[in-house]
Amino acid sequence: MKADIHPKWYPDAQVVCACGNMFTVGSTRESIKVELCHKCHPFYTGEMKFVDTLGRVERFQKKQEKAKVTLKVLQDKKKKKESSEKEDRRPKSLREMLLGT
Repeated sequence: MKADIHPKWYPDAQVVCACGNMFTVGSTRESIKVELCHKCHPFYTGEMKFVDTLGRVERFQKKQEKAKVTLKVLQDKKKKKESSEKEDRRPKSLREMLLGT
């Protein structure tokens, strides 16, 4: 192993959560700040809440709304296309064939 390539190890690094909880762990950093810990995480507390720090839920909901609008437009186009195809598929009368329309 090479000497002096590993970072310094702090066996009593302080972890500070946004809820105010503090505990110690071993780390390569002296202090660590986190947004969630075992005291406030929904999985451990049993609360039903969204943990969204980057706005991902809102972006997902906006995408879903756009998808609904797009789906409706596509369905309308499909119906219009099917109705025009039905008109084109009907057999032509003798008069239409002779006039070339």
